[in-house]
Amino acid sequence: MVGATYRYFARGNTARGDHSLYSSALQGLNAVYMLQGFPGMGKSTLLQHLSALASGRGLDVQEFHSSMNPGELDALIVTETKIGIVDGDACGTLDLPGTETVKVDLMPALDEERIAGIDPAELEAMHDRLAASLSQAYKAFAAALRVHDEWESFYIESMDFRKANELARSLAESIFQGRAQDKRAAVRHLFLGAATPVGAIDYILNLTAGMNRRIFIKGRPGSGKSTLLKRLAAEAEASGIDVDVFHCGFDPNSLDMLIFPELSLALFDSTAPHEHDPNRDSDEVLDMYAQLIAPGIDERYAKELYEIKQRYAAKMQVATAHLAEARAYDAQIKAVYTAATDFSVIEKLKSELAQAIGEK
Repeated sequence: MVGATYRYFARGNTARGDHSLYSSALQGLNAVYMLQGFPGMGKSTLLQHLSALASGRGLDVQEFHSSMNPGELDALIVTETKIGIVDGDACGTLDLPGTETVKVDLMPALDEERIAGIDPAELEAMHDRLAASLSQAYKAFAAALRVHDEWESFYIESMDFRKANELARSLAESIFQGRAQDKRAAVRHLFLGAATPVGAIDYILNLTAGMNRRIFIKGRPGSGKSTLLKRLAAEAEASGIDVDVFHCGFDPNSLDMLIFPELSLALFDSTAPHEHDPNRDSDEVLDMYAQLIAPGIDERYAKELYEIKQRYAAKMQVATAHLAEARAYDAQIKAVYTAATDFSVIEKLKSELAQAIGEK
C-alpha cells in the first residue's frame, strides 16, 4: 500500500518580504536531518527520492515545496516516524525545542578545484542580482497589498458587524461544542500556497482530500473571511483541539485555511487566486458577501472597483516578473555548484537517510 503525500509551502515570497514558517511547520518531530551544502548540489532531488521511498513503504509524507521553484522540495516530513529532512539553506535558522537536529554535510561532494576556477566577483554578482530581483518583487507585492487594502475598504464599510459576530459564534458552536479536549492543542502554522515565478499555486484540494467535511468560504476582499478563520483558530486552541493554520501566501498576516485533523474538517477561503468549487455532496459553501455585506455594493461602485482590480493585477504582474528574473539568477548560481559536485558521494548518503526515515 502506497502512503499518502500532502503538499505544503512553509516559506513564501510575500508583500511583507521573505517569510518563513518552518520552525512551526517542523515542530513536534523526533529528529530533523539538515542537509548542508550549496544550492545545486542535489538536495531537492535527494528529498524527492526519499519522499518516494517512504511513500512506497506505505508511510505518509508531507512535502514542502520551494516558492522559487515549485517543482523542487525544500523539506520532507515522514508523518508516522516523525522524522524531518530539510534543506538547511532553504529552511534557515530553526527553533525546534525537544527535536534532535542532525547535520548532514554534503560539502565532501564538492570539487574544490572546479570552484576555484570560478571568478568570485562573477559569483558574487549573481547573488547580488538575485537579491535585487527579490527585493523588487517584494516592493511590488507590497504595492499590490496597498491597492488590495483599497479594494477591501469598499466592503468593510458596508459590513454588518453584528451579523458577522453572530455568524462566527454560531459556526464556532456548531464545530466545537462538546468536543473540547483535556490537552494542549497542537497548532502548526503553514502556507497552503505561494506566489511563485509562474504565478500563484495552491494545494488546497490535495490537503483537504481526506477531510469528511469541507467548508468553501466565498466573499469579496474585506468581507471577513480571514477574521472568521482567526477567531475559529483561537477557539480551537483554547479548546485543546489540534489545528493546522494556513496563512495567506500574499499577506502572511491573513489566514486562508484551517484544518482540524481530529474533526476531519477543513474551512478555507475559496476565492481567487485559489478559487475552487465544491465537488462532493458533503461540501458546504459559506458566502460571506451574501450574508454580511449590504446589497448592491458591486453594482454601486462598479467603476471604482474595476479600476482597483486593474491596478492590483498590474502590480501582481510586475512582482511575478521580478520573481521570474530571480529564478533565472538562482538557476545560474545552481549551475555553478552542480558542475562542481560529485554526485556519487550524494548517492551514498541516500542509503543512510533511507534508514533514518524508518519503517512503519
